[in-house]
Amino acid sequence: MFTDSYCDKVVLITGHTGFKGGWLAIWLLQLGARVVGYSLDPPTTPSLFETCGLANHVQDLRGDIRDTAGVVRALRDVRPDFIFHLAAAPLVLRSYEDPIGTFDVNVMGTLSVLQAIREARQACSVVVVSSDKCYRNCEWDYGYRENDPFGGHDPYSASKAAMEIAVASYRDSFFPASATAQHGVHLASARAGNVIGGGDWAPDRILPDAVRAFHAGDVLKVRSPEAIRPWQHVLEPLSGYLALGAGLACPDGERFAGGWNFGPLASDVFTVADLVDTAIRAWGSGSWQTGINSAAPHEAALLRLCIDKAIAQLGWRPVWDFEEAVRRTVLWYSDYFQQPQDEPGVFGSCVSDIAAYEAAASQKGIAWSLQTFGMAAKS
Repeated sequence: MFTDSYCDKVVLITGHTGFKGGWLAIWLLQLGARVVGYSLDPPTTPSLFETCGLANHVQDLRGDIRDTAGVVRALRDVRPDFIFHLAAAPLVLRSYEDPIGTFDVNVMGTLSVLQAIREARQACSVVVVSSDKCYRNCEWDYGYRENDPFGGHDPYSASKAAMEIAVASYRDSFFPASATAQHGVHLASARAGNVIGGGDWAPDRILPDAVRAFHAGDVLKVRSPEAIRPWQHVLEPLSGYLALGAGLACPDGERFAGGWNFGPLASDVFTVADLVDTAIRAWGSGSWQTGINSAAPHEAALLRLCIDKAIAQLGWRPVWDFEEAVRRTVLWYSDYFQQPQDEPGVFGSCVSDIAAYEAAASQKGIAWSLQTFGMAAKS
């Protein structure tokens, strides 16, 4: 999968020290890419980046994405073929504590990266990773489409909506399809659902909180058991980002420049309570209770994504269903707690999951490559 797109290519990941960025770096390494990361230090202890020993496998550049001059220097030094922009302030509850910082990182940080691409005059394919929470949430029963209005009740969601508008502005103003021959940039944004997977150690996320409680023998407190989310294993949106990057790398990649949703099928959306119960079965023990705090900040109760565009135009579709996604995630953490928590074991667990995901995709007849789009890679 993707080998003809990324083998021997230089790929820059912002936010490579984070959860999703770490998984993306590992996958790209398996695809034969030269991976360069630009990020602040890992945001949690432990972290996937450190336990996997990723600093030994990628070119590890440390810096703040809001430092445009620093990003320009990195781009001019490594000359990436692809950029995956994942660096962000990622937590809804944290955004209530630091709304200005959330907007600063998610909006101004993204603009800094895009401006750096302009100033470095770097021709490349760019995927900016956003969130399903960028849409104005009306608590609809059906999934949001890419052309639905942006909005956001909480600062995190609003910052992602503003980020999407900023990306579209830069695409239209500085990287238009009509002038691709001059700037050489194909720019898209990707909106994923609620991502789960091994190696996420962030606070106030349901599965990391759950495995910590299960491992300690504590009762898990669940804030919103009836809330509905588009849960998906981390490899699902990453496969979407990689498929989108492959499409952007085509000679007419401007047709993929725009916004894209990557989430589960409409029939595979479940509540928080469903997630926790499934995790308990996979772990083999554990318990939970509702821990509603009437003074807690607002969080959306219902959120779905429509993925018709990705299915129809990219040939992308989910591989692992809800049960398998939860099972794989819980097994990763179980192995982590039982085996030596060092680089070979943790890195190997990630590689094993990637291989299993690719095998499952192959069995379903799913394969993303430049041939999928009937094109050859741009030189």
